[in-house]
Amino acid sequence: MLYFFARYIEQTFAPPGFGVFQYVWFRSAAAAITALLISFIVGPRIIAALKRNQIGEQAKVELASTGNHVNKAGTPTMGGLIVLTALLLPTLLWANVLNPYIILIVLVTAWLGVVGFVDDYLKVIKKFKKGLIGRYKIIGQIGIGLIVGISIFFFPEWFGAAFAKVNTVTTVPFAKNINFDFEWLYIPMVIFVITATSNAVNLTDGLDGLAIGTVSISALALSLICYVSGNAKFANYLNIIHLRGSDELTIFCAALIGAGLGFMWFNSFPAQVFMGDTGSLALGGAIGGLFILVKKEFLLPILGGIFFAETVSVILQVTYFRYTKRKYGEGRRLFKMAPLHHHFEKSGWHEAKIVSRFYIIAVLLAIITLATFKIR
Repeated sequence: MLYFFARYIEQTFAPPGFGVFQYVWFRSAAAAITALLISFIVGPRIIAALKRNQIGEQAKVELASTGNHVNKAGTPTMGGLIVLTALLLPTLLWANVLNPYIILIVLVTAWLGVVGFVDDYLKVIKKFKKGLIGRYKIIGQIGIGLIVGISIFFFPEWFGAAFAKVNTVTTVPFAKNINFDFEWLYIPMVIFVITATSNAVNLTDGLDGLAIGTVSISALALSLICYVSGNAKFANYLNIIHLRGSDELTIFCAALIGAGLGFMWFNSFPAQVFMGDTGSLALGGAIGGLFILVKKEFLLPILGGIFFAETVSVILQVTYFRYTKRKYGEGRRLFKMAPLHHHFEKSGWHEAKIVSRFYIIAVLLAIITLATFKIR
């Protein structure tokens, strides 16, 4: 909105300095700062409202022996409202809201935020033990995946004339001049990526600051990827698919970084608020959506390595338990507890140490991801 207002002022009155609004890097910096300020302004108010209405987290019985989780009972949840407010408002203020990339990523984030909100509402306020029934949650995730997949597959001209040649194509890491075409499998792939990433971040959100910190690190790397993908010179130099207009996603990523840092102020150990499914499903979907929109789906297991490992640990745990129960009559576990961060917690690690070490791994994975653009 401010983008169009600034353009109108520049074209009508031609005041000096207003031309800076056309630059993505300037609006990205402005979006990050705006998101951080909004977090600090609305954060305490939302936390106070959650406390006032007794919207708090229940203690995890399985982790009672660790001590930390007993003390977390009653901590306000649904704090994802802070993140989403601080993410979406700056994006709408500073980005070109008519840009198809911005429209889709905002839609994915808001849509899954609503799904997560309903889940939290039923779980915390209505006291439904499992919240939103799993199949309805999956329907919501598949629904937004269908919208994104259909938009890209059947309406590529919306993104520009050149986009039709690459609408179902993705970059292959470590391989020069080789792209992979999903063809008719493209829409199922989009559904899978968005569903998987939204659930993966949801699984990661189990320790103070873990999910929001790793998401912010991923967003920082993605901001660079979005910028170079939308810049013809950089895309040509790095020999990647040039996606005209995708650099506008840098503003969304910057807002996500600012919102993430702002939320971490309240969510770092010991947490004053948890994001709940309202935040984790939305942010996971946003990360998956960004990978899809910039044609870097195969980089997801690398940059999103923390989320990938957390998800795989749950799959392995459940699979092995069912297998041993069927074979021996008693279920056995590969990990002391899944997701993976709880295994380390059960092993005696303090959660602050787990979180900081996962951050270090996330940073290393971000560096490796960016390095793949030259190691080809």
